[in-house]
Amino acid sequence: MRVGLITADPGHPVLAATAELLARRHTVESLDPATADGSGPLADVYLLKARTPRALALARTLEERGAPVVNSAAATELCQDRVRMADLARAAGLPFAATGAVGRLAELDHPAYPFVVKSRHSRRHDLVARVDDADRLRELAARWPDETVVTQPFVDGTGWDQKLWVIDGQVFAARRRSELASATGKSGPVESWQPPADRAALALRVGEVFGLDVYGVDLLDGAAEPVIVDVNAFPGIRGQHGAPEALAGLALRVAVGPGR
Repeated sequence: MRVGLITADPGHPVLAATAELLARRHTVESLDPATADGSGPLADVYLLKARTPRALALARTLEERGAPVVNSAAATELCQDRVRMADLARAAGLPFAATGAVGRLAELDHPAYPFVVKSRHSRRHDLVARVDDADRLRELAARWPDETVVTQPFVDGTGWDQKLWVIDGQVFAARRRSELASATGKSGPVESWQPPADRAALALRVGEVFGLDVYGVDLLDGAAEPVIVDVNAFPGIRGQHGAPEALAGLALRVAVGPGR
């Protein structure tokens, strides 16, 4: 069986560990979205780790040729737009943070402090910041003058970021002190954490709504219920025991799925 990895970084820890497991009995190949065009013999399944426009285009080409891609290009692209993400989640009854499209930061009128501002389009090193006053808002607008952003209410909660990752229905989790709730503006170290059953069930429901098999859910403790503040397609899932095994199992399950 052949498994393709769509990534510019095949040495990423979870991918490298997964590839090592699969390579014991199968062929694993990496496709760099910067150079691959989707031609040539198809693999039995592809894992879409990259989320650049070229990576999405490559995934669509492979899908059009009949190859299964995890996650699909459509589901991956949806999770890059925080407005579309919030609209879908709230329409499905998920407790997603109220997310408002702003345009550019300089166009934001009369905000209620504090609030959280984020890049509308999720990517590595995007903007995620707490804004407590007009000075902070002007500072961010000067540093990110052309960035299209959204706002979310600041959730004080318990000060913990709750990170849940799901691979093919298996839930992994950790938590850390939130940088947005910290006086220092720095997040704490990641700690192991066993999520309550309702949190795990919520994470699984997210996958159903968004059509994802590998994804992350960022939760905060709201006043009455947990609040989802982000969903990420195929995140890093670093340091989670059993994650490479789950990912390898998912790849093989999809490769031999119905009709294949």
